[in-house]
Amino acid sequence: MSTQLLFYAHAVPVNSQQHGNLYVKTGADFSFARQVNSVPLTTVEFRPAASHYVLVFAGEGEATMPVAILGAAAEQNLFVNDEGRWEGGYVPAFVRRYPFVFASSNDGKTLTLCIDEEFSGCNTEGRGERLFDADGERTQYLQTVLNFVQEYQAQFQRTRAFCVRLSELGLLEPMQATFTQPNGEKRNLTGFKAVNRAKLKELDDAVLANMAKSDELELVYLHLHSLNNFAPLLKRIGATPEAQAKAEGDSAMPLDEGDGAPSIH
Repeated sequence: MSTQLLFYAHAVPVNSQQHGNLYVKTGADFSFARQVNSVPLTTVEFRPAASHYVLVFAGEGEATMPVAILGAAAEQNLFVNDEGRWEGGYVPAFVRRYPFVFASSNDGKTLTLCIDEEFSGCNTEGRGERLFDADGERTQYLQTVLNFVQEYQAQFQRTRAFCVRLSELGLLEPMQATFTQPNGEKRNLTGFKAVNRAKLKELDDAVLANMAKSDELELVYLHLHSLNNFAPLLKRIGATPEAQAKAEGDSAMPLDEGDGAPSIH
């Protein structure tokens, strides 16, 4: 089976035999996400996320997905503090979904709910929410989790279609952000794509009208507006942005690879 992994260490199928006495304690500790410098987003998240993060596109072909940039170096999340608290105004659904995730069969036709047993909140001491009741039936909590992950997956598919549309229109191009670190060293953050404004303006009126009716145009402008968040992102490490939207170059710090999707406000 393949899973939508990033910070998942040991995801196994949820079942009453193995997890009949398992409790899950979630809360405000996001230490598990401290070493990821980007996480996937779905289009339904663009509006709340664009006010806080840089939204770009990562991946190739049908694997292209929007991501929120969280750090300016590998294994760096500037939005999780030393106490594990999330400092961004919006927590991406990919993060909130943890420790649960869907795994798909090799043919992609079957989805199985899994849980990362390495999650620190998993316990048998009664802390948090129980997954199954005494009769082995799923609890309301587990049903709520399943509903969330199902909606997450549905939004993921819609987002994939949006990315395919942008690619077919030739709007996505490799970009990089160049910045100066506190020690004076210039670095490039690469490995992502952004919509080319000039090519967007060159689209036929009919295409733009269809994009406006489907809300795709709003999503594009939310993405473009979010690029202004590079400066406050780099300010978190005392770095200074030198330029944005240039062709890719050297000194690369690529975004972490991952995939996923959510529902989600």
